[in-house]
Amino acid sequence: MLLWRRALRAAGLLRSAAAAPRPGAARRARCGPGERPVGRGAALPAGPDLRHFLRGAAAGEPRPGPQPGSAPGTGKVYLETYGCQMNVNDTEIAWAILQKNGYVRTKDLDEADVILLVTCSVREKAEQAIWNRLRHLKALKARRQQARLPLRIGILGCMAERLKEEILHREKLVDIVAGPDAYRDLPRLLAVAESGQQAANVLLSLDETYADILPVQTSAGGTTAFVSIMRGCDNMCSYCIVPFTRGRERSRPIASILQEVRMLSDQGVKEVTLLGQNVNSFRDMSEVQFQSAAAPVLSRGFSTVYKAKPGGLRFAHLLDQVSRIDPEMRIRFTSPHPKDFPDEVLQLIQERHNICKQLHLPAQSGSTRVLEAMRRGYTREAYLELVHHVRECIPGVSLSSDFIAGFCGETEEDHQQTVSLLREVRYNVGFLFAYSMRQKTRAYHRLQDDVPADIKKRRLEELITVFREEAARANEAMVGQSQLVLVEGPSKRSVSELCGRNDGNIKVIFPDAEIEDAAGCKALVRAQPGDYVVVKVTSASSQTLRGVLLCRTTLSRSAACP
Repeated sequence: MLLWRRALRAAGLLRSAAAAPRPGAARRARCGPGERPVGRGAALPAGPDLRHFLRGAAAGEPRPGPQPGSAPGTGKVYLETYGCQMNVNDTEIAWAILQKNGYVRTKDLDEADVILLVTCSVREKAEQAIWNRLRHLKALKARRQQARLPLRIGILGCMAERLKEEILHREKLVDIVAGPDAYRDLPRLLAVAESGQQAANVLLSLDETYADILPVQTSAGGTTAFVSIMRGCDNMCSYCIVPFTRGRERSRPIASILQEVRMLSDQGVKEVTLLGQNVNSFRDMSEVQFQSAAAPVLSRGFSTVYKAKPGGLRFAHLLDQVSRIDPEMRIRFTSPHPKDFPDEVLQLIQERHNICKQLHLPAQSGSTRVLEAMRRGYTREAYLELVHHVRECIPGVSLSSDFIAGFCGETEEDHQQTVSLLREVRYNVGFLFAYSMRQKTRAYHRLQDDVPADIKKRRLEELITVFREEAARANEAMVGQSQLVLVEGPSKRSVSELCGRNDGNIKVIFPDAEIEDAAGCKALVRAQPGDYVVVKVTSASSQTLRGVLLCRTTLSRSAACP
């Protein structure tokens, strides 16, 4: 752990909110009073500090409340999100902060005063999408400058953390850069940018969880919502950039999570997904009486690169408390690590009708040799033993996974072992990608990216083909069965159809027709977003189920009458 901290501190990526910076370090690492160098010969002004406002108050300057879009440093904000669910949640956090500071949100790019891109850095393709988007925005910014209507552009999130200097200096297009732990600083950064200067804050935090900020939900229809329960990751898998862009693990206090879930329940949200880079290693240390609790036992055959961490309230306790808030609210969680599935978590999932019987078990590879190079902490055999144990504990569980094709040193035999794992487990949902080497990772420093691009592409295509074949077989087993579906809204392909997801998180499409209510009401009704309906499956593909509506029901009633 000490080596981990030293590596991040040496790179200027780590801070603690409780620790005072070393003399001179503040000038190098943060936007404070004075100037902040970014690269050689470049300096960014820090904007107004506390003394500025104290002087104004002493002089008797009026301090009216800001009106949206009228006061300096406010305006219309256009937000665009790329990448994982954590970035969706980050967007909601950033918007909550900006809204509180007088900004208004627009969905019209052309009327925006500020454009913020919440970015992903996991793969090169994700970053390239941002560079392509910036080229498009360059023309828009040039037109606005000609019309004397300033436009500020910001890069937020993981790419900001990883490529801060390149983003600021490349074509001088971006005005602000803010890492995942710097969203509280957005109003100040935008105030600096308003003066025509660039501004940046990409410091990682040891304790920032945004626990006191209730995100403004942005999901369509308000049926589902994401709730962040922890940030960062300590696993240090050799291929992964996340520990370097999002920092070390830290968990929100359970009390703040429960408050947010209750608020969502009051708003009518019917499904909550608990989010974290390593969600089931959750460890709330905020309550003193639990700080001496024993460290949890890992799944059999699994290990970590760090010592087991004692103390704190664990994920099983959180899951138990969250599931008790609203019996009509579904609970999911992602993304877990296979090492952290104690029996108490599996038993809780099996017992509670509103905890979805769906688990994400990211394998990454089917080869023990490649898994060792990835520093995943388990063998193929240990992973398969966990899969069998999960299916014994939770009959009918739906499984999803992640796989990387063409990792460093992967041979054809290694690849075929991954193919065979896909066939043996038969996942319902899969996320498969070709390996993309990231700077700062252990693989970048210790391994060779020696699998040619054309072979990566061919192996990825083979994995996708096999996954789809097996997923289609798994989904075809549901034909003729009745599935409880949470209605999300109209189908994208037909206005006469609705879509939703079943307990296993598989998309279900069905006609928008009048149906009976299971409560015994004689009047026919039409399903609305947020309703639970029973659908009889008539056909299936690798990604979708199709069926006919039987009735409208509730989550509790469906659990009582399986």
